[in-house]
Formats: sequence, structure tokens, C-alpha cells
Amino acid sequence: MFTYLLKRLGLAALVVMAVLLLLFSMLHMIPGNPAILALGTRASPEAIAEYSARMHLDKPVLTQFVYFLGNAVQGDLGQDVFSNRAVTSVIGERIGFSLALICTGMGWAVLLGVPLGCLAAVRPGSWLDRVTGVFSVGMIAVPSFLVSIWALLLFSLELRWLPAIGAGEPGDLADQLSHLVLPAFAIGLGWVGYLARMVRASMLEVMGEPYIRSARAFGLKPRRVVLGYALRVAILPTITLIGMGFGGLISSAVFAEIIFARPGVGKMIFDAVSDRNFPIVQGGVLVATGFYILVVLISDLLIAWLDPRVRSSL
Repeated sequence: MFTYLLKRLGLAALVVMAVLLLLFSMLHMIPGNPAILALGTRASPEAIAEYSARMHLDKPVLTQFVYFLGNAVQGDLGQDVFSNRAVTSVIGERIGFSLALICTGMGWAVLLGVPLGCLAAVRPGSWLDRVTGVFSVGMIAVPSFLVSIWALLLFSLELRWLPAIGAGEPGDLADQLSHLVLPAFAIGLGWVGYLARMVRASMLEVMGEPYIRSARAFGLKPRRVVLGYALRVAILPTITLIGMGFGGLISSAVFAEIIFARPGVGKMIFDAVSDRNFPIVQGGVLVATGFYILVVLISDLLIAWLDPRVRSSL
């Protein structure tokens, strides 16, 4: 297990290095002077020169990348162009809102999608299986930004059940949870369908295995056969899907945060792109990538812990 962990950490480090190189390259691929793009055409020559020196833009490209890489490894992602605050501080104020949204969206999708997939697999061809299949495909087909808009119009403006925008009053947990319901519902709805279909397909494959038939022949209760034997094996590909799903939810959270005006990292990146605030864009993208890599790493380690065959394959 330790060797497997080292290999996965090495792969994660390579991915982070590739992202750093890509971010740095994208900045220098943009036509024009990055200092002018960041400060605007009306900026004084002194301000442009000061910004170029602060961001090491007056150095050769290779030297700039060394500075960028060294600072990123130490946790220094630069400074906000407009407020001169550290990018890490700006992201730290917003990342909690994004993590709460993403984890809540995936959490309710797992709690609903996995049981639906199990029920559909236990009774294949039944009305429950057919209804679950239709609803799963429908959930997958509808994009999250469209769900966000319709949820906002229906539950906030028409029915007035839930608040429309914002993240709630600081310190008021009930108000914050009420502001979290609609965006979490919007980004998690499609993953209910994905998880239900994945669990159903895996369960149908496992239910035909010899050891499942043997367990039934020995007279074990159907509930124990499904939950104790079949689901334990069938859940492995679903864990991988959940880990990858966090990457999809990161992009979905951007639309939800814009539509519901939540002060998360996604909305921060969107505003920074509009303002040409490149340090914020780089820091936000790097943090989002690191979060995705961490979640995938955790899911891989969990699968390796549950299935020794995965550890021996690498």
C-alpha cells in the first residue's frame, strides 16, 4: 500500500507541474504586454514598470517560469492587481463557499443515486427499473446551468420557498443552509443520474457472479446478499466516478455561483477574467486543479484499500 501511495503521489506531482507550466504558458500566449493587459491602457509608465518588476515580467521567460514555479511551490501565488492583497488570502476567503457547494451537491447525489441504482438492479425490467432509467437519462441530459435558472425562477421567484442569491448571513447557519439548497440541487441533479446508471450496471454484473449465487443457495437473506456482498464489489467503479465527478462539479459550480451570486472561487475566477486580473485567475485555477487531484487521489487510495488487486497491478 505504501508503494502504491508513493506512485500515486508522484503522478499527482507531475500533473501539478504540468498545470503550472500550462498556466504560465497561457499567460505568455496572450498578445500584448501582460502589464498593460492587467492594469489597462490608461496606466502610467511608472505603474507599468512597477508591475512588470513585481511580477518579474522584465526578466527572460525561463527566469520568469523559475520565479513562478518557486513561488507556487512555497504557496505564494502572487498578489491581487487591484487590492495588492495576497492571492492566497483572497482565495482563502472564498474557498469555503465553493467546497460547501461542491460537497453538498455530490453528497445528496450519492445519497439518492446509489440507492436508486441498487433498487433498479435488484428488480431489472420492473416498473421501478424503467422509471429510474428514464429519470436518470433525463437528469443527465439537462445541463446544470439550465437547472440553476429554472430552480431560481420556480423556487425563489415564483414559490418564494428559498432565497435567490447570496450565501447567507455570516454566523447564521440556518440562513447559510437555506442559501445552499438551490445551487447544490442544481449541480448535483445530473450526478444522481450518472451514479444511478453506474451502480445499476455494476450491480447487474456482480449479481450474476458465482459467489452471489452460492450465497443465495446457502439461504442468506436477500438484503445481506445485496448490501454485504454485491454492493461492496459493485461500488468500486462508482467510487472512481465520484472522484472524477468532483471535477465536473467544479465547472458546474462556476455557473451556479454566477447565477446565484455566491462568493465562491468560481465566481472569483469569472470576475478576474473579466478584469484581466491574471494572478487571481492563475491562483484560482491552480487551487481548483489541486482540489480535483486530491479528490481523485483519495478515491484511488480508497479503491486500492478495498481491492488488493489494484495495488498489485501497479
